[in-house]
Amino acid sequence: MAKKSTFFPMIIIGILFFIFGFVTWLNGSLIPFLKLILDLNDFEALFVTFAFYIAYTVMALPMAALLEKTGYKNGMAIGLGVMAFGALAFIPAAFSASFTLFLIALFTLGTGLTILQTASNPYIVLLGPQESAAMRISIMGLINKSAGVLVPLLFTALIFADLGNTSLLEPSDIQGLAEKLVLPYGVMAGVLFFLVGLVKFSSLPEMEFEGDEYDDETIFGFPRVVLGAIALFFYVGIEVIAGDTIGLYAQNIGLQNATALTSYTMVFMVISYLVGVFFIPRYLSQEKALIGSALLGSLFILGIVFSSTTDTTLSEILWGWSGVATLPNSVTFVALLGLSNALVWPTIWPLALEDLGKHTPKGSALLIMAISGGALLPLLFGKIIQISGDMQEAYLLGIFCYFMIFMYGYKWHKVKSWR
Repeated sequence: MAKKSTFFPMIIIGILFFIFGFVTWLNGSLIPFLKLILDLNDFEALFVTFAFYIAYTVMALPMAALLEKTGYKNGMAIGLGVMAFGALAFIPAAFSASFTLFLIALFTLGTGLTILQTASNPYIVLLGPQESAAMRISIMGLINKSAGVLVPLLFTALIFADLGNTSLLEPSDIQGLAEKLVLPYGVMAGVLFFLVGLVKFSSLPEMEFEGDEYDDETIFGFPRVVLGAIALFFYVGIEVIAGDTIGLYAQNIGLQNATALTSYTMVFMVISYLVGVFFIPRYLSQEKALIGSALLGSLFILGIVFSSTTDTTLSEILWGWSGVATLPNSVTFVALLGLSNALVWPTIWPLALEDLGKHTPKGSALLIMAISGGALLPLLFGKIIQISGDMQEAYLLGIFCYFMIFMYGYKWHKVKSWR
Protein backbone atom coordinates (compact mmCIF):
# COMPACT_ATOMS: atom_id res chain seq x y z
CA MET A 1 0.00 0.00 0.00
CA ALA A 2 1.31 3.44 -0.83
CA LYS A 3 2.96 5.33 2.03
CA LYS A 4 0.47 8.06 2.89
CA SER A 5 -0.67 9.67 6.12
CA THR A 6 -2.08 7.01 8.42
CA PHE A 7 -4.15 9.40 10.56
CA PHE A 8 -7.43 9.24 8.61
CA PRO A 9 -7.31 5.44 7.99
CA MET A 10 -6.62 4.90 11.71
CA ILE A 11 -9.69 7.02 12.60
CA ILE A 12 -11.97 5.04 10.26
CA ILE A 13 -10.61 1.66 11.36
CA GLY A 14 -10.87 2.81 14.99
CA ILE A 15 -14.59 3.46 14.51
CA LEU A 16 -14.96 -0.03 13.05
CA PHE A 17 -13.11 -1.61 15.98
CA PHE A 18 -15.46 0.18 18.38
CA ILE A 19 -18.36 -1.42 16.49
CA PHE A 20 -16.63 -4.83 16.68
CA GLY A 21 -16.42 -4.46 20.45
CA PHE A 22 -19.95 -3.18 20.91
CA VAL A 23 -21.53 -6.02 18.95
CA THR A 24 -19.20 -8.79 20.12
CA TRP A 25 -19.22 -8.12 23.86
CA LEU A 26 -22.96 -7.66 23.97
CA ASN A 27 -23.02 -11.48 23.87
CA GLY A 28 -21.76 -11.59 27.46
CA SER A 29 -24.98 -9.87 28.54
CA LEU A 30 -27.20 -11.78 26.11
CA ILE A 31 -26.20 -15.20 27.48
CA PRO A 32 -27.66 -14.80 31.01
CA PHE A 33 -30.49 -12.66 29.58
CA LEU A 34 -31.65 -15.30 27.07
CA LYS A 35 -31.15 -18.01 29.66
CA LEU A 36 -33.64 -16.12 31.84
CA ILE A 37 -36.32 -15.27 29.27
CA LEU A 38 -36.16 -18.56 27.34
CA ASP A 39 -35.59 -20.88 30.33
CA LEU A 40 -32.34 -22.36 28.94
CA ASN A 41 -29.73 -24.47 30.70
CA ASP A 42 -26.05 -23.42 30.68
CA PHE A 43 -25.16 -25.57 27.66
CA GLU A 44 -28.08 -24.22 25.61
CA ALA A 45 -27.31 -20.63 26.58
CA LEU A 46 -23.75 -20.97 25.25
CA PHE A 47 -25.16 -21.57 21.76
CA VAL A 48 -25.24 -17.74 21.69
CA THR A 49 -21.46 -17.75 21.30
CA PHE A 50 -21.59 -20.75 18.95
CA ALA A 51 -23.99 -19.12 16.48
CA PHE A 52 -22.04 -15.85 16.52
CA TYR A 53 -18.50 -17.19 16.22
CA ILE A 54 -19.11 -20.16 13.93
CA ALA A 55 -19.88 -17.60 11.21
CA TYR A 56 -16.17 -16.77 11.15
CA THR A 57 -15.32 -20.34 10.09
CA VAL A 58 -18.19 -20.86 7.69
CA MET A 59 -17.89 -17.48 6.00
CA ALA A 60 -14.16 -16.54 6.22
CA LEU A 61 -13.00 -17.99 2.89
CA PRO A 62 -16.09 -16.83 0.94
CA MET A 63 -15.63 -13.36 2.43
CA ALA A 64 -11.91 -13.36 1.51
CA ALA A 65 -12.93 -14.15 -2.09
CA LEU A 66 -15.47 -11.30 -1.89
CA LEU A 67 -12.74 -8.89 -0.75
CA GLU A 68 -10.56 -9.88 -3.70
CA LYS A 69 -13.40 -8.87 -6.03
CA THR A 70 -14.67 -5.76 -4.25
CA GLY A 71 -11.52 -4.42 -2.62
CA TYR A 72 -11.14 -3.75 1.07
CA LYS A 73 -13.04 -0.46 1.22
CA ASN A 74 -16.19 -1.75 -0.52
CA GLY A 75 -15.88 -4.99 1.44
CA MET A 76 -15.99 -3.11 4.73
CA ALA A 77 -19.14 -1.28 3.60
CA ILE A 78 -20.77 -4.60 2.65
CA GLY A 79 -19.83 -6.07 6.03
CA LEU A 80 -21.46 -3.18 7.86
CA GLY A 81 -24.61 -3.62 5.73
CA VAL A 82 -24.82 -7.33 6.60
CA MET A 83 -24.43 -6.47 10.28
CA ALA A 84 -27.26 -3.94 10.02
CA PHE A 85 -29.61 -6.63 8.69
CA GLY A 86 -28.45 -8.93 11.50
CA ALA A 87 -29.39 -6.25 14.05
CA LEU A 88 -32.81 -5.83 12.42
CA ALA A 89 -33.34 -9.60 12.68
CA PHE A 90 -33.38 -9.23 16.47
CA ILE A 91 -36.70 -7.40 16.25
CA PRO A 92 -38.85 -10.39 15.12
CA ALA A 93 -36.78 -12.62 17.42
CA ALA A 94 -37.66 -10.41 20.38
CA PHE A 95 -41.38 -10.21 19.56
CA SER A 96 -41.62 -13.99 19.12
CA ALA A 97 -39.14 -14.87 21.90
CA SER A 98 -37.76 -17.50 19.51
CA PHE A 99 -34.30 -18.90 20.31
CA THR A 100 -33.91 -20.07 16.70
CA LEU A 101 -34.48 -16.54 15.38
CA PHE A 102 -32.04 -15.13 17.92
CA LEU A 103 -29.39 -17.60 16.72
CA ILE A 104 -30.03 -16.68 13.05
CA ALA A 105 -29.67 -12.99 13.92
CA LEU A 106 -26.41 -13.69 15.77
CA PHE A 107 -25.03 -15.70 12.83
CA THR A 108 -25.87 -12.81 10.48
CA LEU A 109 -24.07 -10.33 12.75
CA GLY A 110 -21.08 -12.69 12.85
CA THR A 111 -21.05 -12.91 9.05
CA GLY A 112 -20.83 -9.14 8.70
CA LEU A 113 -18.08 -9.01 11.29
CA THR A 114 -16.18 -11.71 9.39
CA ILE A 115 -15.87 -9.39 6.40
CA LEU A 116 -14.81 -6.45 8.57
CA GLN A 117 -12.25 -8.44 10.56
CA THR A 118 -10.74 -10.04 7.44
CA ALA A 119 -10.22 -6.58 5.95
CA SER A 120 -9.30 -4.45 8.95
CA ASN A 121 -6.71 -6.55 10.81
CA PRO A 122 -4.16 -6.83 7.96
CA TYR A 123 -4.93 -3.20 7.13
CA ILE A 124 -3.67 -2.13 10.56
CA VAL A 125 -0.63 -4.44 10.32
CA LEU A 126 0.42 -2.91 6.98
CA LEU A 127 -0.21 0.73 7.88
CA GLY A 128 3.29 1.09 9.32
CA PRO A 129 6.48 -0.75 10.34
CA GLN A 130 6.19 -4.47 11.13
CA GLU A 131 7.86 -4.18 14.55
CA SER A 132 5.28 -1.66 15.79
CA ALA A 133 2.24 -3.48 14.39
CA ALA A 134 1.33 -4.91 17.80
CA MET A 135 1.26 -1.36 19.17
CA ARG A 136 -1.17 -0.24 16.45
CA ILE A 137 -3.39 -3.28 16.98
CA SER A 138 -3.25 -2.59 20.73
CA ILE A 139 -4.67 0.89 20.07
CA MET A 140 -7.50 -0.73 18.13
CA GLY A 141 -7.95 -3.27 20.91
CA LEU A 142 -8.16 -0.45 23.42
CA ILE A 143 -11.01 1.07 21.41
CA ASN A 144 -12.63 -2.35 20.98
CA LYS A 145 -12.56 -3.23 24.67
CA SER A 146 -13.68 0.26 25.72
CA ALA A 147 -16.88 -0.58 23.86
CA GLY A 148 -16.85 -3.88 25.74
CA VAL A 149 -16.75 -2.01 29.05
CA LEU A 150 -19.68 0.21 28.10
CA VAL A 151 -22.08 -2.19 26.43
CA PRO A 152 -22.87 -4.54 29.38
CA LEU A 153 -23.49 -1.52 31.61
CA LEU A 154 -25.77 0.06 29.00
CA PHE A 155 -27.57 -3.24 28.42
CA THR A 156 -28.19 -3.76 32.13
CA ALA A 157 -29.37 -0.15 32.59
CA LEU A 158 -31.74 -0.25 29.60
CA ILE A 159 -33.19 -3.71 30.14
CA PHE A 160 -33.23 -4.23 33.92
CA ALA A 161 -33.45 -0.67 35.30
CA ASP A 162 -37.07 -0.88 36.45
CA LEU A 163 -37.12 -4.54 37.53
CA GLY A 164 -36.77 -6.03 40.97
CA ASN A 165 -35.91 -9.65 41.69
CA THR A 166 -35.78 -11.36 38.27
CA SER A 167 -36.46 -14.77 39.83
CA LEU A 168 -40.02 -13.60 40.62
CA LEU A 169 -40.99 -12.58 37.07
CA GLU A 170 -44.36 -13.64 35.64
CA PRO A 171 -44.74 -14.96 32.04
CA SER A 172 -46.15 -11.59 30.94
CA ASP A 173 -43.10 -9.86 32.45
CA ILE A 174 -40.80 -12.20 30.53
CA GLN A 175 -42.43 -11.30 27.20
CA GLY A 176 -42.13 -7.61 27.99
CA LEU A 177 -38.50 -8.10 28.91
CA ALA A 178 -37.80 -9.79 25.56
CA GLU A 179 -39.44 -6.92 23.67
CA LYS A 180 -37.10 -4.43 25.36
CA LEU A 181 -34.46 -5.60 22.85
CA VAL A 182 -36.35 -4.00 19.96
CA LEU A 183 -35.29 -0.39 20.55
CA PRO A 184 -31.54 -0.92 21.16
CA TYR A 185 -31.14 -3.26 18.18
CA GLY A 186 -33.20 -0.94 15.97
CA VAL A 187 -30.89 1.95 16.92
CA MET A 188 -27.87 -0.27 16.28
CA ALA A 189 -29.15 -1.07 12.78
CA GLY A 190 -29.56 2.65 12.04
CA VAL A 191 -26.00 3.42 13.18
CA LEU A 192 -24.63 0.57 11.06
CA PHE A 193 -26.43 1.82 7.93
CA PHE A 194 -24.96 5.28 8.58
CA LEU A 195 -21.47 3.76 8.79
CA VAL A 196 -22.01 2.01 5.44
CA GLY A 197 -22.22 5.44 3.83
CA LEU A 198 -19.31 6.81 5.87
CA VAL A 199 -16.95 4.05 4.73
CA LYS A 200 -18.27 3.89 1.16
CA PHE A 201 -17.78 7.59 0.47
CA SER A 202 -14.61 8.08 2.53
CA SER A 203 -11.13 8.55 1.06
CA LEU A 204 -9.88 5.37 2.73
CA PRO A 205 -6.97 4.11 0.58
CA GLU A 206 -7.11 0.65 -0.99
CA MET A 207 -4.58 -2.10 -0.28
CA GLU A 208 -2.38 -3.12 -3.18
CA PHE A 209 -0.10 -6.16 -3.20
CA GLU A 210 2.66 -6.91 -5.67
CA GLY A 211 3.91 -10.29 -6.81
CA ASP A 212 6.61 -11.90 -4.68
CA GLU A 213 8.86 -14.94 -4.41
CA TYR A 214 6.01 -16.99 -2.94
CA ASP A 215 3.66 -16.63 -5.91
CA ASP A 216 3.25 -20.40 -6.32
CA GLU A 217 2.76 -21.18 -2.62
CA THR A 218 -0.59 -22.02 -1.04
CA ILE A 219 -1.32 -20.43 2.29
CA PHE A 220 -0.76 -23.79 3.99
CA GLY A 221 2.88 -23.62 2.89
CA PHE A 222 3.48 -20.96 5.55
CA PRO A 223 3.86 -22.66 8.96
CA ARG A 224 3.84 -19.33 10.81
CA VAL A 225 0.31 -18.63 9.55
CA VAL A 226 -1.08 -22.13 10.10
CA LEU A 227 0.39 -22.42 13.60
CA GLY A 228 -0.72 -18.84 14.29
CA ALA A 229 -4.28 -19.82 13.36
CA ILE A 230 -4.11 -22.77 15.78
CA ALA A 231 -2.88 -20.49 18.59
CA LEU A 232 -5.59 -17.94 17.78
CA PHE A 233 -8.25 -20.68 17.87
CA PHE A 234 -7.40 -21.41 21.50
CA TYR A 235 -6.90 -17.74 22.34
CA VAL A 236 -10.32 -16.67 21.06
CA GLY A 237 -11.84 -19.62 22.91
CA ILE A 238 -10.42 -18.57 26.27
CA GLU A 239 -11.09 -14.87 25.57
CA VAL A 240 -14.77 -15.59 24.93
CA ILE A 241 -14.96 -17.89 27.96
CA ALA A 242 -13.48 -15.11 30.11
CA GLY A 243 -15.74 -12.37 28.75
CA ASP A 244 -18.98 -14.20 28.03
CA THR A 245 -19.24 -16.73 30.89
CA ILE A 246 -18.46 -14.45 33.82
CA GLY A 247 -22.11 -13.37 33.93
CA LEU A 248 -23.29 -16.98 33.69
CA TYR A 249 -20.88 -17.99 36.47
CA ALA A 250 -22.06 -15.12 38.67
CA GLN A 251 -25.70 -16.03 37.95
CA ASN A 252 -24.99 -19.64 38.97
CA ILE A 253 -23.61 -18.62 42.38
CA GLY A 254 -26.48 -16.21 43.01
CA LEU A 255 -24.95 -12.77 42.31
CA GLN A 256 -27.14 -9.86 41.19
CA ASN A 257 -26.55 -7.77 38.02
CA ALA A 258 -24.79 -10.69 36.35
CA THR A 259 -25.39 -9.20 32.88
CA ALA A 260 -23.07 -6.27 33.72
CA LEU A 261 -20.03 -8.33 34.75
CA THR A 262 -18.48 -8.63 31.29
CA SER A 263 -17.47 -5.01 31.87
CA TYR A 264 -15.13 -6.13 34.65
CA THR A 265 -13.22 -8.42 32.28
CA MET A 266 -13.11 -5.66 29.67
CA VAL A 267 -11.66 -3.15 32.18
CA PHE A 268 -8.67 -5.42 32.69
CA MET A 269 -8.30 -5.89 28.94
CA VAL A 270 -8.21 -2.10 28.52
CA ILE A 271 -5.43 -1.87 31.15
CA SER A 272 -3.45 -4.55 29.34
CA TYR A 273 -3.90 -2.85 25.96
CA LEU A 274 -2.50 0.34 27.47
CA VAL A 275 0.60 -1.64 28.39
CA GLY A 276 0.85 -2.76 24.75
CA VAL A 277 0.45 0.76 23.42
CA PHE A 278 3.19 2.23 25.63
CA PHE A 279 5.64 -0.68 25.96
CA ILE A 280 5.61 -2.50 22.57
CA PRO A 281 8.10 -2.53 20.87
CA ARG A 282 10.27 -0.10 22.85
CA TYR A 283 10.45 -2.05 26.10
CA LEU A 284 8.68 -5.31 25.33
CA SER A 285 8.98 -7.47 22.21
CA GLN A 286 5.92 -9.04 20.62
CA GLU A 287 7.24 -12.53 21.42
CA LYS A 288 7.85 -11.79 25.12
CA ALA A 289 4.42 -10.18 25.45
CA LEU A 290 2.86 -13.37 24.08
CA ILE A 291 4.81 -15.66 26.42
CA GLY A 292 4.05 -13.47 29.43
CA SER A 293 0.34 -13.41 28.59
CA ALA A 294 0.20 -17.22 28.48
CA LEU A 295 1.97 -17.64 31.83
CA LEU A 296 -0.16 -14.98 33.53
CA GLY A 297 -3.36 -16.51 32.16
CA SER A 298 -2.43 -19.94 33.52
CA LEU A 299 -1.93 -18.45 37.00
CA PHE A 300 -5.35 -16.76 36.86
CA ILE A 301 -7.02 -20.03 35.81
CA LEU A 302 -5.58 -21.70 38.91
CA GLY A 303 -6.88 -18.73 40.92
CA ILE A 304 -10.41 -19.30 39.57
CA VAL A 305 -10.40 -22.99 40.39
CA PHE A 306 -8.80 -22.89 43.83
CA SER A 307 -10.17 -19.64 45.32
CA SER A 308 -13.39 -18.95 47.21
CA THR A 309 -16.82 -18.27 45.74
CA THR A 310 -17.75 -16.27 48.84
CA ASP A 311 -14.67 -14.38 50.12
CA THR A 312 -14.03 -10.96 48.55
CA THR A 313 -10.55 -10.01 49.78
CA LEU A 314 -8.96 -9.80 46.33
CA SER A 315 -11.91 -7.89 44.92
CA GLU A 316 -11.70 -5.34 47.75
CA ILE A 317 -8.01 -4.79 47.03
CA LEU A 318 -8.62 -4.26 43.30
CA TRP A 319 -11.67 -2.00 43.29
CA GLY A 320 -13.49 -2.00 46.61
CA TRP A 321 -12.03 1.42 47.41
CA SER A 322 -13.78 2.93 44.39
CA GLY A 323 -17.28 2.06 45.52
CA VAL A 324 -17.76 -0.63 42.87
CA ALA A 325 -19.57 -3.68 44.22
CA THR A 326 -17.09 -6.36 45.29
CA LEU A 327 -17.11 -9.86 43.82
CA PRO A 328 -16.11 -13.26 45.21
CA ASN A 329 -12.41 -13.98 44.64
CA SER A 330 -13.12 -16.72 42.11
CA VAL A 331 -15.24 -14.38 39.95
CA THR A 332 -12.56 -11.69 40.26
CA PHE A 333 -9.99 -14.10 38.80
CA VAL A 334 -12.30 -14.64 35.80
CA ALA A 335 -12.28 -10.87 35.26
CA LEU A 336 -8.47 -10.81 35.65
CA LEU A 337 -8.18 -13.10 32.62
CA GLY A 338 -8.77 -9.92 30.61
CA LEU A 339 -5.34 -8.74 31.80
CA SER A 340 -3.63 -11.82 30.33
CA ASN A 341 -5.73 -12.02 27.16
CA ALA A 342 -5.51 -8.54 25.66
CA LEU A 343 -2.02 -8.68 24.10
CA VAL A 344 -2.37 -12.12 22.49
CA TRP A 345 -4.35 -11.02 19.43
CA PRO A 346 -2.17 -7.98 18.58
CA THR A 347 1.05 -9.98 18.90
CA ILE A 348 0.05 -13.11 16.95
CA TRP A 349 -1.24 -11.17 13.92
CA PRO A 350 2.01 -9.42 12.90
CA LEU A 351 4.10 -12.50 13.70
CA ALA A 352 1.86 -14.69 11.55
CA LEU A 353 1.52 -12.30 8.57
CA GLU A 354 5.21 -11.36 8.32
CA ASP A 355 6.52 -11.45 4.71
CA LEU A 356 3.31 -12.91 3.23
CA GLY A 357 3.12 -10.33 0.41
CA LYS A 358 0.22 -11.00 -1.96
CA HIS A 359 -0.86 -13.95 0.20
CA THR A 360 -1.78 -11.59 3.04
CA PRO A 361 -5.57 -11.65 2.31
CA LYS A 362 -5.63 -15.46 2.40
CA GLY A 363 -3.45 -15.49 5.51
CA SER A 364 -5.83 -13.06 7.12
CA ALA A 365 -8.80 -15.23 6.18
CA LEU A 366 -7.14 -18.28 7.75
CA LEU A 367 -6.51 -16.36 10.97
CA ILE A 368 -10.10 -15.10 10.95
CA MET A 369 -11.33 -18.69 10.61
CA ALA A 370 -9.55 -19.38 13.90
CA ILE A 371 -12.15 -17.18 15.61
CA SER A 372 -14.27 -20.35 15.51
CA GLY A 373 -12.53 -21.11 18.80
CA GLY A 374 -15.04 -18.66 20.25
CA ALA A 375 -17.83 -20.91 18.97
CA LEU A 376 -16.50 -24.35 19.86
CA LEU A 377 -14.52 -23.98 23.10
CA PRO A 378 -17.27 -22.21 25.10
CA LEU A 379 -19.63 -24.96 23.93
CA LEU A 380 -17.10 -27.55 25.16
CA PHE A 381 -16.92 -25.54 28.39
CA GLY A 382 -20.71 -25.82 28.66
CA LYS A 383 -20.61 -29.57 28.03
CA ILE A 384 -17.98 -30.02 30.75
CA ILE A 385 -20.29 -28.17 33.16
CA GLN A 386 -23.20 -30.36 32.09
CA ILE A 387 -21.20 -33.54 32.71
CA SER A 388 -19.35 -32.54 35.87
CA GLY A 389 -21.89 -30.20 37.41
CA ASP A 390 -19.05 -27.89 38.49
CA MET A 391 -18.60 -24.65 36.54
CA GLN A 392 -15.64 -23.55 38.64
CA GLU A 393 -13.52 -26.58 37.70
CA ALA A 394 -14.56 -26.30 34.04
CA TYR A 395 -12.29 -23.25 33.76
CA LEU A 396 -9.31 -25.66 33.84
CA LEU A 397 -9.91 -25.93 30.08
CA GLY A 398 -8.07 -22.59 29.93
CA ILE A 399 -4.75 -24.18 30.96
CA PHE A 400 -4.52 -26.03 27.64
CA CYS A 401 -5.51 -22.88 25.75
CA TYR A 402 -2.69 -20.91 27.34
CA PHE A 403 -0.22 -23.73 26.65
CA MET A 404 -0.94 -23.45 22.91
CA ILE A 405 -0.48 -19.67 23.08
CA PHE A 406 2.81 -20.14 24.97
CA MET A 407 4.12 -22.54 22.31
CA TYR A 408 3.46 -20.03 19.52
CA GLY A 409 5.28 -17.26 21.38
CA TYR A 410 8.16 -19.50 22.45
CA LYS A 411 8.78 -21.54 19.30
CA TRP A 412 6.13 -21.86 16.61
CA HIS A 413 6.29 -18.30 15.26
CA LYS A 414 9.90 -18.99 14.21
CA VAL A 415 9.03 -21.99 12.02
CA LYS A 416 9.59 -21.06 8.36
CA SER A 417 9.26 -24.50 6.75
CA TRP A 418 7.44 -27.75 7.44
CA ARG A 419 10.62 -29.63 6.55
